[in-house]
Amino acid sequence: MKKLLVFLRLTRPANIVTSVADVLAGIAISGYFLGAGQELLPVFLLCLSTIGLYGGGIVFNDVFDAELDKIERPERAIPSGAVSIREAVILGSVLLATGLLAAFAFSVWSGLIAFLILVFALIYDKFGKHHPFLGPLNMGLCRGLNLLLGISILSLSLHNQYYMGLIPLIYIFSITMISQGEVHGSNRNKLYTGALLYLIVIGSILYFAYLQQQMLYAVLFLIAFAWMIFKPLVAAINDPVAKNIGKAVKAGVISLILMDAAWASAYGQVYFALLIASLLPLSLWLAKRFAVT
Repeated sequence: MKKLLVFLRLTRPANIVTSVADVLAGIAISGYFLGAGQELLPVFLLCLSTIGLYGGGIVFNDVFDAELDKIERPERAIPSGAVSIREAVILGSVLLATGLLAAFAFSVWSGLIAFLILVFALIYDKFGKHHPFLGPLNMGLCRGLNLLLGISILSLSLHNQYYMGLIPLIYIFSITMISQGEVHGSNRNKLYTGALLYLIVIGSILYFAYLQQQMLYAVLFLIAFAWMIFKPLVAAINDPVAKNIGKAVKAGVISLILMDAAWASAYGQVYFALLIASLLPLSLWLAKRFAVT
């Protein structure tokens, strides 16, 4: 049991919940449940895929950062000695393989998207995170593709709505850019840029809600989303020290669930949006027990 908890700690379970929310939002955008008699197995396979891909990517992030974490974050599982490099590599490989196989088990399109997520996640873990611009772009691509993984539940929707991946790309770009000040603090210019990108994301979702004539519930979810992300960001702008940056990043990651709920409501699936939003208490509970960043 103790080892299992250490493995969970390594995968950042609170973050994994947000990746499931991304996929569910993509499924809502596709309109999969607007028809009658839709099966749940594809939903399960795509959720399992994102769990494996995100969890595996996070594990390999710590594998590649093991030496640096000995200095900057010695409390993490690998530098603290709770998990060996070999054990982490095995865990990460099993998770990534599970994510890839689950997606291909549903469709070739989903499998190809999962493969791209896997590739970009490993590129970020090894190289991307060290670049101030390409790193955030790299991570944004992973989250954008994650939304498309959900949309791929209907191949026609994927072909027609592939551009939807740009919105989570912009959002995660901003969070990743802000997170570069988690250890040593940040300058305010990055935080102001992050705030501007947040506003672009909110405006984009409002635009799609307007096109679908589904503004009311989307606005309600977006108000909650904006409150959750801007409150800690404003505090970080006022005092850009590492502690405040960390809180802003943590809120940005967890609040993805509210953004995904807004996506679902923007496409007329309020009950599905409520289902997605119900993941927020679980993610917050896990965030209190396991690291988010």
